[in-house]
Amino acid sequence: MFPGPTLLSAVTAIVEGALNRALELDPAGQQALLGALQCPVQFSITAPFPLSYALSRVGERVQVSSQPAEAPALEISGKPIAFAALATGDDRIFSDGRLAVTGDTALAHQLQRALNQLDPDWEAAMAAHLGDVPAHFLGKRVRSAVKWSRQAFHSLNANIEEYVHEESRVLPGRRELEATFEDIDDLNLRTERLEARLNQIENRGNTDEPENL
Repeated sequence: MFPGPTLLSAVTAIVEGALNRALELDPAGQQALLGALQCPVQFSITAPFPLSYALSRVGERVQVSSQPAEAPALEISGKPIAFAALATGDDRIFSDGRLAVTGDTALAHQLQRALNQLDPDWEAAMAAHLGDVPAHFLGKRVRSAVKWSRQAFHSLNANIEEYVHEESRVLPGRRELEATFEDIDDLNLRTERLEARLNQIENRGNTDEPENL
């Protein structure tokens, strides 16, 4: 079921409130985040239903809209849990590919670093709209879900890599690859030494040739 306008407005107010409160408390973080928002950034949630939010700069504050941005410099898309990981300081969210980036990749990392520096108090922002007890409950659940999803993602990747290399034999095993690379390095070294020796012999032969009278 698609969320109603009340829920969308609440999410918008929570995110906007948390970010602007963090900006007030951290001048350096303020400059970092506002510097990353010279143009609007769009966040597109892909599941369980498509949603788009736009993050833009208005003066010295941040504005969050539940409407898609016009000509965004950057679009970040993924599942809600991945966005929660980004908001709570997961610095591997882009390198792991849990969020997809369309547009300026460097800007995405700049935005990530700014959010990490600001470290907004999301739970306090939720409490202003939901109350202390529900906010604490949700905050705890979100943190647990983010931690679990990160571990599950890394475990899945490790299992896939092990299967591809060791079980399916689609690719050589890790040890085989390492041994092959060592052999290649050794062959390159021997080839370079042989080439240097041949050049040395050739130069010596040219030097020993008698001069034409």
